[in-house]
Amino acid sequence: MFLDNRQVAMDSVLEALADSIDYFQDNHERLKPTLRKALTPYFEARDKSMRELQELARKHLDLLPRDADVERDDYMWLWSRLKSFVGDDSQVLINELLEQERVLMQALSTLFTHPLPEPIEAVIEDCWKNCRSLIRELYRQQKPRQRR
Repeated sequence: MFLDNRQVAMDSVLEALADSIDYFQDNHERLKPTLRKALTPYFEARDKSMRELQELARKHLDLLPRDADVERDDYMWLWSRLKSFVGDDSQVLINELLEQERVLMQALSTLFTHPLPEPIEAVIEDCWKNCRSLIRELYRQQKPRQRR
């Protein structure tokens, strides 16, 4: 089945959301307790939004869920671990999380260029705000380490 541009944009958002949640969960134990505690609410809200978006996309856009790219997830996890050997583990994780937020912001921006049903638009706006807030939090967490 071929997807139209709006469905492709929604699929990109759902994929970026899932990737960021998976990365956070896969690296949960590597995060320092204070960082974990600060970031957990963002990812809990994101998980809720993603599940809601999946249902709305199925209902309003006839978009069926897709399987996760397990090989890509494994590669990202391994690459992050390798980078941690040559740098500060927390800093590597923060940088990886920031990069994922950039990818998500790009996907959200693309989706915003398409007309969306009101229920979807409301959730997308919440995702946008969550992403912006998480970026601010990641930079806040990064600053103390940069002063040393």
